[in-house]
Amino acid sequence: MDRKYKHVIDRFSEKLKEIKSSKRISLKRTNEGIHLCNNALYLLKNIVEENGFEDVKAEIHFFKKIKSEPLSFLVYFSEVRSCELLMPKIGHNNQLSFLKKKIRRINKFFNRNWDFVHYMEQELTYLDNQYFTRENQVFPLYALPEASYLDPKFFTSKDMLWARIKGMNHFIAYIKNLIKEIELQNKDNNSQYQFTKPLQWTSSKAALTELIYALYVARVINNGKEDIKAIASNFEVLFGIQLDNIYKTYFEIKTRKGCRARFLEELIERFNEKMEKDDAFLND
Repeated sequence: MDRKYKHVIDRFSEKLKEIKSSKRISLKRTNEGIHLCNNALYLLKNIVEENGFEDVKAEIHFFKKIKSEPLSFLVYFSEVRSCELLMPKIGHNNQLSFLKKKIRRINKFFNRNWDFVHYMEQELTYLDNQYFTRENQVFPLYALPEASYLDPKFFTSKDMLWARIKGMNHFIAYIKNLIKEIELQNKDNNSQYQFTKPLQWTSSKAALTELIYALYVARVINNGKEDIKAIASNFEVLFGIQLDNIYKTYFEIKTRKGCRARFLEELIERFNEKMEKDDAFLND
């Protein structure tokens, strides 16, 4: 590595290890990471402005190898921050669904740029002069955090795309660890529901849906802070049943003619009959 940049990159790498010391990064840590990356890029930009490059080879090396490190982690910390801010706070299924959407978005990004990804992963060099020198700049059409470094003296046609690819690879590893963590928590929670005798729901799924929605609207579970999905997931574990699309079932219940809450009406009727029989037995 060129000595001009060594002290900046060494300092950056040292601080980066501290921030990435845990599998899950807090919002505070992501902000620290973004600040660290911005600072490293600012220092590198000043060095380039003051010293320039000895030749084209040095220029390619800088934009391909040096600048891409802090810039890729700027992408990474920005993605992690957005993920942690927007991810559902309650419900393992909701969280996993959110993360799977993230994965689909990442896959689309890699599919769109498969030719350049292939070029870089194969460590090809025949287009480096076009991709990593400022002589062949092509202004990108997207606005991302790293776009703040579009000073004509400090970007090439592909250096930001390369940094985003590297950053998304880091982010993929983060999401995988997050999914494992959530699945492990879900497994631990489910292990609490171990009964001496398994309980089986022997009525219809529509009947169970009525009961779940009644408990939800009455706000009698966790002070009404749980959503339908979370309540349904717990009932699925309790009774070993798969409810499929509970929202669709609820819509079908609403379209019934006459008494729509049939199962709940039946519960009330049978419970009242039970109490009346008990009263009659005591009075005999």
